[in-house]
Amino acid sequence: MNILVINCGSSSLKFQLIDSDSEKVLAKGLCERIGIDGSRIVYQPAGGEKETTEAPMPTHTEAIKLVLDSLIDANKGVIKSLDEIGAVGHRVVHGGEKFAKSTLITDEVIKAIEECNDLAPLHNPANIIGINACKELMPNTPMVAVFDTAFHQTMPEEAYIYGIPYEYYEKYKVRRYGFHGTSHSFVSKRAAEMLGKPYDSLKTIVCHLGNGASICAVDHGKSVETSMGMTPLEGLIMGTRSGDIDPAIVEFIAKKENKTAEEVLKILNKESGVQGISGFTSDFRDIEEGIEKGNKRAKLAMDVFAHRVVRYVGAYIAQMNGVDAIVFTAGLGENDKTIREMVCSHLEFLGVKLDDAQNSKRGEDLIVSTDDSKVKVLVIPTNEELMIARDTLALI
Repeated sequence: MNILVINCGSSSLKFQLIDSDSEKVLAKGLCERIGIDGSRIVYQPAGGEKETTEAPMPTHTEAIKLVLDSLIDANKGVIKSLDEIGAVGHRVVHGGEKFAKSTLITDEVIKAIEECNDLAPLHNPANIIGINACKELMPNTPMVAVFDTAFHQTMPEEAYIYGIPYEYYEKYKVRRYGFHGTSHSFVSKRAAEMLGKPYDSLKTIVCHLGNGASICAVDHGKSVETSMGMTPLEGLIMGTRSGDIDPAIVEFIAKKENKTAEEVLKILNKESGVQGISGFTSDFRDIEEGIEKGNKRAKLAMDVFAHRVVRYVGAYIAQMNGVDAIVFTAGLGENDKTIREMVCSHLEFLGVKLDDAQNSKRGEDLIVSTDDSKVKVLVIPTNEELMIARDTLALI
């Protein structure tokens, strides 16, 4: 079965068409600047050249129509008709407490997703637009919603309740939800396969380190702790997000700078993290170049980031009373040997040893610890699209 995976952002749409039998990507691409002048689609069939075409996309409906037209195009398409798409899997950012697993999309499910809009106001409305666009253009094709938050619904109450009046949880569901769940699920399962161990026998820590970053403790196959909270702002320092701060800082800056709380939160989301500390970039590749050139604030940004990762890893080891495997994934985690060395150098007391030759490789599934390392360290490129396709296939 061919499964179309759709990931809608507020002004973008990523897609992949995956053959569920071979799990090969038949085509992939990106629609950019939806609803903005200069919108374009980037399309690449398997084994073919990447092609960029400018085209008007006032809404996500036009974007999805362009995707479908590309897939069945006589010259660059990979299927002959839309009938060859057996199902559509949609990434949905926030499922709240309503969804602990992926689900077939019905009118009732769409309504429930809409009820989570205030928990993810930038993401869920865009996800719903994508779902409705597919319904309009492919009314007879079954669709599945795969939630970023679902994997973390196994967290115990003590892990997700905040130290604020309990009535805010009862009335508004203010609690930790966690994100990147599809990635954490995929990577932790793959780690078990690589180690030849049953998934439910391992204590695993997954470090999803990129411009958006989070850490998850997976205890015997279940998420029991994760660093992001009610929103993706909590936890690690990220590209432009502050991560954990003293909440009183919001009021303090608001008064000093004569700003509203909303304006300060925008700063914490868009102008902080690595960008805020370094003063010149949110891209870790630029940070590394800056470090090589002797930029002290670039080094400080990397040091602060690594420090926060170590803090969370150490806490989660204690929370699970041990760890069998630590896995690095996402852009930085997969490609940057230095950050892995910086983190693992603090774990030598556990018997963690890196194999330098292995740790210098990139772009593939790797065990980068030595044979005698008491805790295994792995690098696994994440594949959220494949995980969405697998969940979609299972439900269809």
